Amino acid sequence: MDNQDIKPWYRQFYPWFLICIPVSSFIVGGIMISYATDGSDSLVIDDYYKEGKTINARLDKMQNARNLNIETMLSAEDGLISVDFLSGAPSTQAALKLDFYHVTQEQRDFQLLLSADANGVYRAQTDNNIQGKWRLRLTPLDEEWKVQQTINLPTRTPVKFVP
Repeated sequence: MDNQDIKPWYRQFYPWFLICIPVSSFIVGGIMISYATDGSDSLVIDDYYKEGKTINARLDKMQNARNLNIETMLSAEDGLISVDFLSGAPSTQAALKLDFYHVTQEQRDFQLLLSADANGVYRAQTDNNIQGKWRLRLTPLDEEWKVQQTINLPTRTPVKFVP
C-alpha cells in the first residue's frame, strides 16, 4: 500500500459524520431547555378561586350596560378608532376606556382613552398594529358598566357593539 493513499482521520467523512450526531443533539437540547425556561404561559390563571369570585362582578357590569340599553357602532380603520352610541350614550360625555386584548398574544394588549367630539362620537388614534382577532372591552372611567365583544380587525364596515 502506498503512503499517499492514506488520509489523516480529520480529512475523512465518517469521523465527522459520527461526531455531528451527538453535537447536534446537544445543540437542539440546549435550544429546547432555553425555550422551556424562557417564561411562564401568560394564558394560565394561577388563582382560580379569586378569578371565580370576580366573575359575578363582571356579570353585574354587563347587566348594568343592558339596563342602560347601551348600543354602539365601533369602527376601526387606519389606526382611527371611533365609537358612536346608538342608544344609552353617557350624558356627561366623559372619556371612555377601550381595552384591546389579543386572543393569543398578551404582549400586544393595550388600552385607549376615547374622548367625545362635538357630535358625541368617541374617537382615538393608535399607532399599534390592530390587525387580527381581538377581545374589546368598552367601559367608562368609573367602570360602572362594561360592553365587550370579540371581533376581527381591521374592518371597513362598522361593527355593532352591544353587551
